[in-house]
Amino acid sequence: MPLYNYTGYATSGKKVTGTLDAANKQVLREQLQKKGIILSVCSEKSQLAKGESASILKRFHLGQSVSKQEVKDFTSQFAALQRADIPLVECLSALLEQMENETFRTVLSDVKTKVCEGASLASALGDHPKIFDTLYISMIKAGESSGSLNVVLERLTDILESQQRLKSKIIGAMVYPLIMVCVGGILLIVIFVFVIPRVTKMFEQQQKTLPGITQFLLDVAYVLSNYWMLIIPAILGLAYLFNMWIHSKSGRLKWDAFKIKVPIFGPVFRLVSISRFAKTLATLLASGVPLLESLSIVRSILGNEILAKVVDNARDCIREGDSLSAPLKKSGEFPPLMVNMISSGERVGQLDTMLNNVANEFESIVNARVAALTSLLEPLMIVVMGGTIGFVVIAIMLPIMQLSDGFG
Repeated sequence: MPLYNYTGYATSGKKVTGTLDAANKQVLREQLQKKGIILSVCSEKSQLAKGESASILKRFHLGQSVSKQEVKDFTSQFAALQRADIPLVECLSALLEQMENETFRTVLSDVKTKVCEGASLASALGDHPKIFDTLYISMIKAGESSGSLNVVLERLTDILESQQRLKSKIIGAMVYPLIMVCVGGILLIVIFVFVIPRVTKMFEQQQKTLPGITQFLLDVAYVLSNYWMLIIPAILGLAYLFNMWIHSKSGRLKWDAFKIKVPIFGPVFRLVSISRFAKTLATLLASGVPLLESLSIVRSILGNEILAKVVDNARDCIREGDSLSAPLKKSGEFPPLMVNMISSGERVGQLDTMLNNVANEFESIVNARVAALTSLLEPLMIVVMGGTIGFVVIAIMLPIMQLSDGFG
């Protein structure tokens, strides 16, 4: 049914606006009358004026976005409705009614209208790529083709939950170090801006040669206090250039290669991408998506061009009749355990099951590595910040002690 925006007046004379499903305007009028509202003006959502449509689109792109958590919740609720054998359009109507995010509500309204007009669910969702990515659309398409949309939605819910869980753990692991950096940075700014300038005046009055570390500290403080207007734009400019570089073709390859090879953090970045590869590929294959198409989708969500190139090469090798495990092993970028399990899965015809086992195994490893990094970062940050503050204190106290000895 079409979705209408309406304006009317309650029996008390109060102006009322809202959105309501109705077969046509006459039905809309009757529904509102039952609620004690006299219809004044209405317009079908799919036929909004161009100015209003542009306004909605503009608002969406300017920041009223849909979060991954909201997409996950929508998918989970959709799966529950489908398990209850509720017709597709009724599922969309139910989901639309309880949607609080106005942007998501507008998108779902458009999806429902297109489905009512005869479009497939995958096609309707595909018109909103900023919310529903290639993986999502491909799995919905496979679910519709095989008549197992409810199963596919459950699998999508699992994979979205897995991604959110991993993201939350990584963010949680970085909270403490970031707090330490912020507190330490504020403390250093206070020292350089308020403490060191006063100490400098005292040293200048004595006209004595200062220790090397003290002179170095005073020089740094002088530069920071007198040239901060140049330093801040320089830092912002470097950050902009760095961002441009990592988004260029050659820069992206070099940065991604560095990310997975850097000590301590590199193995974690690699494991996160590999776990995502295994989990997503297993879900796609179990949902009925062909292997070559699945690899094309997985390639786009790896988040690392080095590993993505390996997947591209594997796809080309499979077209020529090779197995999936052979090019992965040859690349040296994927762990031997994963390659061996994939090879076993190919031999027994249970590649999706083996990939799912691999994903679970590597997700556990990632969780353990993240926990280990967290326990390592906390004392490391304390040592670094303590060492920095200690250096500043020693640099200030050393000449003061020399002065005291001189007076003695």
